[in-house]
Amino acid sequence: MAECGASGSGSSGDSLDKSITLPPDEIFRNLENAKRFAIDIGGSLTKLAYYSTVQHKVAKVRSFDHSGKDTECDHEPPYEISVQEEITARLHFIKFENTYIEACLDFIKDHLVNTETKVIQATGGGAYKFKDLIEEKLQLKVDKEDVMTCLIKGCNFVLKNIPHEAFVYQKDADPEFRFQTNHPHIFPYLLVNIGSGVSIVKVETEDRFEWVGGSSIGGGTFWGLGALLTKTKKFDELLQLASRGQHSNVDMLVRDVYGGAHQTLGLSGNLIASSFGKSATADQEFSKEDMAKSLLHMISNDIGQLACLHARLHSLDRVYFGGFFIRGHPVTMRTITYSINFFSKVEDARLPSCQHGPQGLHNGSRLDSSPHSPPGPRAVATMFDLLEMDRLERPLVSLPLLLDPPSYVPDTVDLTDDALARKYWLTCFEEALDGVVKRAVASQPDSADAAERAEKFRQKYWNKLQTLRQQPFAYGTLTVRSLLDTREHCLNEFNFPDPYSKVKQRENGVALRCFPRVVRSLDALGWEERQLALVKGLLAGNVFDWGAKAVSDVLESDPHFGFEEAKRKLQERPWLVDSYSKWLQRLKGPPHKCALIFADNSGIDIILGVFPFVRELLLRGTEVILACNSGPALNDVTHSESLIVAERIAGMDPVVHSALQEERLLLVQTGSSSPCLDLSRLDKGLAALVRERGADLVVIEGMGRAVHTNYHAALRCESLKLAVVKNAWLAERLGGRLFSVIFKYEVPAE
Repeated sequence: MAECGASGSGSSGDSLDKSITLPPDEIFRNLENAKRFAIDIGGSLTKLAYYSTVQHKVAKVRSFDHSGKDTECDHEPPYEISVQEEITARLHFIKFENTYIEACLDFIKDHLVNTETKVIQATGGGAYKFKDLIEEKLQLKVDKEDVMTCLIKGCNFVLKNIPHEAFVYQKDADPEFRFQTNHPHIFPYLLVNIGSGVSIVKVETEDRFEWVGGSSIGGGTFWGLGALLTKTKKFDELLQLASRGQHSNVDMLVRDVYGGAHQTLGLSGNLIASSFGKSATADQEFSKEDMAKSLLHMISNDIGQLACLHARLHSLDRVYFGGFFIRGHPVTMRTITYSINFFSKVEDARLPSCQHGPQGLHNGSRLDSSPHSPPGPRAVATMFDLLEMDRLERPLVSLPLLLDPPSYVPDTVDLTDDALARKYWLTCFEEALDGVVKRAVASQPDSADAAERAEKFRQKYWNKLQTLRQQPFAYGTLTVRSLLDTREHCLNEFNFPDPYSKVKQRENGVALRCFPRVVRSLDALGWEERQLALVKGLLAGNVFDWGAKAVSDVLESDPHFGFEEAKRKLQERPWLVDSYSKWLQRLKGPPHKCALIFADNSGIDIILGVFPFVRELLLRGTEVILACNSGPALNDVTHSESLIVAERIAGMDPVVHSALQEERLLLVQTGSSSPCLDLSRLDKGLAALVRERGADLVVIEGMGRAVHTNYHAALRCESLKLAVVKNAWLAERLGGRLFSVIFKYEVPAE
């Protein structure tokens, strides 16, 4: 696949004596905790990967020890909070040119050879070419790994696990990039890997693949011939030249050969009849830009035609392009896209378009592509591309109840596509930034550097928002979900693991004290009246969302704003989306076997909204799986908080108590730390439990989970999607007003 990270042109070799060597920690981060490393040496570039451990802060909750106490104080918090250090794993990737391999090996010797690596895993042609040099420099044995196996395993991993790493590129489309969501059904496919040369591999399963062809004409050809033609030695400088060139000044086109007669042949006059054809007869000098552009077209067209032929030969309709030649380079991607579209139409090959990937991992990873000098006493100014990936603690899989996992798209609106929505939401997140910074600082009153870290968070997130204004596709498909997730990621990076922990603790305490009264009032109602009251309770609880400015303003100004006030804010029926009558009719039938409920906010939402609804389902004979976030995001309830809340409710309510004891009520984690919900990336244990219990009802609650995401999600079972729209702009776009209600009950087609 393509080298990780974005690249840029560096200075030429004559800057050798003027360059400054940066401190190691500015180039290779976290070196002091490095554990193991490995290398991949291609024809032109060396890629180093090393694994390290990272300490970061996490907010932990646990019940108070009440041993020896007769009663609990009415106003005592329901649990205690502590911030602890946790160690996780991180992968670091660095790319550099082979020209500097000796200096970089010296650097590795100084900083990485004393790790747990006793035998260096190495792949690529350079693992053979530089084997003796590596062993001599590092005094470690080299264990050569099969390059094709490494390539395919890496490609499969990216396609299955890293969202938005494969994409279709169309220069004149809006947007130019169309990203592919990751899903389990990726086989079979054709991989065209464009490095110095071209390798074409048919991949049929995780472990079954076959090299089916290739070409010596690849990225190295463009670099080498380009250097001869233009005297330009840098790959990225050649691409810059090509981006400014006109290939028709050098190439012989169809119209140059046939004149106007090309129309009778059904061919476009702009097609290239002969690459560099004019240079043989024209008595003139050609510009570097035009020659570079002609060369780029020649090589890209050749690669595109080869890909089409092999795809047709092997009956494959999915083609992925990867490699240094295309990584992050719109110029090369455009020419390959044009070529493959042209040849697939001419030869009737079943190719929707070419798909390129990856351009640099980003989901759950940290990317830094700032310029760095390579290591060594006399460093040459060039470009280091850095990438860091944190390890997921739990395997993530698709919800088994998705109707068609490959076609599932979690996000309701693609902001890359929708310019009006993009402008609004980017401005919305910018305007909310001061409040987030304030909340982060307030969450750590005893920390001397909280304000300084919060300011760093502000700057980093602000910069990302400005990048997205200019390049909406910079980090993949742009959605409200990605904006929220990126903000949470930046908060964690600067050690604000749970800015709302104290808020949630207080709100959970208040709501728990109200729980018995709410349940008594519900139990006093007739059956039909109670069903509507339960739904209104769910909706009123959903109002308590600190992520919505309209609500956070109210909560900040009136800390006593409560459950009954929230009910009065709800839209009167008929609601904006109103399937309640259909739901009520369904409740008059047999009970569901098992309900999977994705909960939203802490406090009044989970305790006074969700748990009474859960209790009613249990009384009907329905088992319940209650799924909460694995980690914190805004004021959403986390799995660890839900366990304590359930324990406290069980102490007050025999229905919940017996359901927990008999495992008819199960509390699980989603595997997510997002205010939104991606049903293709859920905890493996949750998916197994859904299968085991035969869940036949899914309840998705909250604006982030049921409106920003999953509004159009198709399931194989009945579903309830409900939320209060707490954003005036979004409400207006949906045809409603602030605090409009979405109550969407869906039954799959027979």
